[in-house]
Amino acid sequence: MVNHKQGLVYGGIDTHVDTHHVAVVDAHGRPLGDIQIPATTVGYRTAVRFLQSWPGLAVVGVECTGSYGAAVTREITTAGMTVREVNRPNRFDRRNRGKTDTFDAYSAAEAVLSGRATAAPKGADGLVESMRVLRTTRSSAVKERTATINQIKAMLIAGPADLRTRYQGLSNSKLTTALAASRPNRTPVTAAETTRYALRVLARRWLLLTEQILDLTTHLDRLLSEHAPDLMAVFGAGTDTIAQLLITAGGNPDRMRSESAFASLTGTCPIPASSGKTNRYRLNRAGDRQANSALYRIAIVRLRYDQATRDYVQRRMAEGKTKLEAIRCVKRYIARQTYPLICDTLQAPKQALIA
Repeated sequence: MVNHKQGLVYGGIDTHVDTHHVAVVDAHGRPLGDIQIPATTVGYRTAVRFLQSWPGLAVVGVECTGSYGAAVTREITTAGMTVREVNRPNRFDRRNRGKTDTFDAYSAAEAVLSGRATAAPKGADGLVESMRVLRTTRSSAVKERTATINQIKAMLIAGPADLRTRYQGLSNSKLTTALAASRPNRTPVTAAETTRYALRVLARRWLLLTEQILDLTTHLDRLLSEHAPDLMAVFGAGTDTIAQLLITAGGNPDRMRSESAFASLTGTCPIPASSGKTNRYRLNRAGDRQANSALYRIAIVRLRYDQATRDYVQRRMAEGKTKLEAIRCVKRYIARQTYPLICDTLQAPKQALIA
């Protein structure tokens, strides 16, 4: 019979689409108990009751806190438990012991016990989550719009000569407006008729996607102007870049312990690669690459329009660095500059709730 009155214990949850597996281990890593729950509201409450039945519960490790485990993470956090994000099971143990949902749940618990899993999950119900949903939708619309205009131009190139001549030299907006207003045969038969019909369909799709992009951008601008005015005032930053930095940081201000941790999260801190008498650093290819790209775009804007940034890059190049290495230094500076502003932005909603 399991003794629920023992010392510290640690929980782990292996998440899937339809079911989750919950397990508990003691401070020495010994299995204490596990259950399988459905991925429903009733199942999440069952998991909370199971974990609360262990008075010494310290931390719960949850896999996929941003997708399959998002709902159960919210339920556990609301119940007052500490949650840590588990990225992946231990591959060495998996090769030696095989894979089951039970094993993965115990592995998640062992990850928080050993200290391998220390990252707090991102908040999934606040300002940052709202921006993530809007930006993800906007990004997919931008990609689809680019694919649509490329398809239109390719179809014009391969289509009848009179069509290519009529719409040659027009900008994307004028081209799609003209094609959308055209009147092709409603029952196309020949290749020329079907090409004209398909071009009108694609043009209307491009205009619809453009309208959606503008609408989503307006909502992002509104949210950032209201909740992150200091970040929006950073030279070279814009709606897309600031939204991405906040999404990378997550809605939980406790995720980032320091400015250096934020630099590591964005992949802007160099990695030591010294050996013997050689003392050097190499490029960091880890971290969130979208956040790294956002910092790069801010750096490029500053390099073009800010004299102080141009002077700094020239000075670093005179010291022997390449232009790319100097730009990486600028990205590291921007990460250092934006970190306290991001913390203040993430902390504001939390303070409002306390007040």
